[in-house]
Amino acid sequence: MRAILLADGRPVLREVDAPRLGEGDVLVEMRACGLCGTDLEKISGRYTASQPVLGHEPAGVVAESLNPRVGRGVRVFAHHHVPCYECHYCVRGSPTMCPHYRATNLEPGGFSEYFRVPRFNVDRGGILTLPDHVSFEEGAMVEPLATVLRAQRRGGIQRGDSVLVVGAGPMGDLHIMAANHAGAGTIIASDISEYRLSFASSLGAHYVVRSDEGLPDEVRRLTDGRGADVSIVASGSPKAILAALKSTRKGGRIILFGVPYRGSTLDYDVSELLNNELSIIPSNAAVEEDTVQALELISQRKIDAAKIVTSRYSLEEFPQAVEDSLQGRIIKALIVNRKH
Repeated sequence: MRAILLADGRPVLREVDAPRLGEGDVLVEMRACGLCGTDLEKISGRYTASQPVLGHEPAGVVAESLNPRVGRGVRVFAHHHVPCYECHYCVRGSPTMCPHYRATNLEPGGFSEYFRVPRFNVDRGGILTLPDHVSFEEGAMVEPLATVLRAQRRGGIQRGDSVLVVGAGPMGDLHIMAANHAGAGTIIASDISEYRLSFASSLGAHYVVRSDEGLPDEVRRLTDGRGADVSIVASGSPKAILAALKSTRKGGRIILFGVPYRGSTLDYDVSELLNNELSIIPSNAAVEEDTVQALELISQRKIDAAKIVTSRYSLEEFPQAVEDSLQGRIIKALIVNRKH
C-alpha cells in the first residue's frame, strides 16, 4: 500500500506493507483525511510534540476488524489519540494530559491507503460510525470540529458574547461557525490575508478586520468601547496572542488554541493580567465526548464543517497540498483516496 511518511523531515510517498493487526485492532481504508496545521508544523520541524505521525483527521471504511465493537464494511471516523479515562488526569478533568493520550496513534497515519486503529482506541470509543447521509469529507471534519467545541466549552462562550477570532484559517473558520451556533452576539475575525477575511465573512463573521497594530482599537470600537468578551487565538503566532490580550475586555477570557512554534516567547507585561483580571485558557486537542458532539452537529446539519474544504488532492499530490496550504492559496486541503 502507499503512505505519506516523514523521512529526514520531508514527507514522501512510499510503498509499505499494510499494518498487521493484533487482537482488538481495526484496519481502515482511508477515503478522506484533512491536512492540519499541526501536520504542516511537523513537516517544518516546528511542532512542539515529538511524534512524527502525519494525518489525524481521517474517515474511511473498515477493511478488517479483530474487534467485536466494529464490523467490516462500516463507514467510520477514527480518532488518533484516546485517553485511558482512569488515571489522575482523566478523573480530574484533564483527559488530554493523560500519559496514554499521545502514546496512542494511527499506524502509519491518516495519509495512507490503509491505517491501523489500535485496540486501546477502539475499546474507548475512538471509532465512530458515520451515518449514511454523512460524507467522508464531513467525517474528516469530526476531529478538527471536536477540538474547537472543547476549546469553546473550556472558554465558556455564552449567548450574546462578543467573540474575536484571531487567525481566520481553517480552524479559525470552524471557531466562527461554532461561536455562531453557541449564540455569540458579535463575531469579529482578524487575519493578514484578505482572501481569508472574505471567506470568514461568508461563514458568519459579522466583522472582519485586518491584523495590525490598530486591531485592539477597532475591536473596542465594535464592542462599545469594552473589547471582546472572549478572544480565540487560532494561530500559533506570538503576535496573535498579544493582539488577543490587548483586544479583550477587562474580566474577559482568552482561549489559546493555535499551537505556538517550539521556543516561542511573549513580550508582555504580566501585571496587566491581574490589573484587568484576564483569564488565559489553553485548550489542547479533544476527547470522545467532543468527537461525539462534533459528529452529531455535522449529522444534524447544525454546523457545515466541510464548508471550509476548498481543495482536494490525491496522495501523489500531497506535496502540492502542502505548498498551497503554506502559501495561503487555499483554506483547507483534503487528501482523498481517488480509487473510489
